[in-house]
Amino acid sequence: MEISEISQKLNTAKQKVEDFRGLFDLEAIERDIAEYDHIMSSPEFWNNQEAAQKVIKESNEVKSVHQAFTFIETKVEEVELLLEMLREEEDQDMLEEIQGSLTELTDAVEQFELDMLLGEPYDKSNAILELHPGAGGTESQDWGEMLYRMYTRWIEQRGFSYEVLEYQSGDEAGIKSATLLVKGTNAYGLLKAEKGVHRLVRISPFDSSGRRHTSFVSIDVIPEIDDEIDIEVNSDEIRVDTFRASGAGGQHINKTESAVRITHLETGLVASSQAGRSQLANRETAMNMLKAKLYQKEMEEKQKEMDEIRGEQKEIGWGSQIRSYVFHPYSMVKDHRTNMESGNTDAVMDGDLDPFIEAYLRFSMKGSS
Repeated sequence: MEISEISQKLNTAKQKVEDFRGLFDLEAIERDIAEYDHIMSSPEFWNNQEAAQKVIKESNEVKSVHQAFTFIETKVEEVELLLEMLREEEDQDMLEEIQGSLTELTDAVEQFELDMLLGEPYDKSNAILELHPGAGGTESQDWGEMLYRMYTRWIEQRGFSYEVLEYQSGDEAGIKSATLLVKGTNAYGLLKAEKGVHRLVRISPFDSSGRRHTSFVSIDVIPEIDDEIDIEVNSDEIRVDTFRASGAGGQHINKTESAVRITHLETGLVASSQAGRSQLANRETAMNMLKAKLYQKEMEEKQKEMDEIRGEQKEIGWGSQIRSYVFHPYSMVKDHRTNMESGNTDAVMDGDLDPFIEAYLRFSMKGSS
């Protein structure tokens, strides 16, 4: 790498640092950190466990932003110093050192930029991910299970965890539906990029004639909403159905009808849960999911009204095809919103979704600016 290229990349990073400064008040963040530390040092801090956990979470989030930005500033100074030394006396060891530091700086800037994109309400929340195979029977149900595996791989690679809230096995293969609670900071902010219809084109393993088939699975993503959001749902507004729970792989979780499905009659929204040991626990989980869906629907309708008032024309992506996975006659995964592509379909199906998610976040940020 030439000195001029190093200088150019350093200047690019410095410009982004200045842009970051315009997004938040560093001194205010430092005051917040001091205030959180003061609150947590109080002898009465743990008297209310729930409130204490909330303060700790907020404190960690603020400290994380401060530490990341401080690291970037330190790296900028380090690369600047090394660059000055390199200009005075070119040395191969020093060149390798500055290249390593520059790579660390570039990676840190890109990660910080991504974190700044996750600033919408509930972006930091856990996510509820639902998979619904479309028409097509076994073909679509098998595609649903393939996506289920893809997302669980991505969750594990991210260091997140998940809980299976609902899982209905297909008649011959795959799944009829599945719902995961994905736990981790920014889980919703990242996974909201996956909401929409996912299309598969392949030679069907279930077709003895070896014909090509197209299958569809709809992915829905909502944030796990805490008790601070007040959504009232009356008993006459819903229908509650119970059914026997089945687990991943087709095994039955239990022999009683403990799984619960709640349908909101006016909107048609549905929430299901089978993770709990009792029907009562599953009903509570399903009701919380339904409230989250109703809240999100209300927010989306308000946003739509505002867009109409402003005269904005935005693409409706929730119910439309967002991504195609082609296994035959060639290998390609393409996101139709961002035009992000990958020819490595195996890697994508093994959970390599970050390039698609990050491309969508940057795309959506440009669209809202």
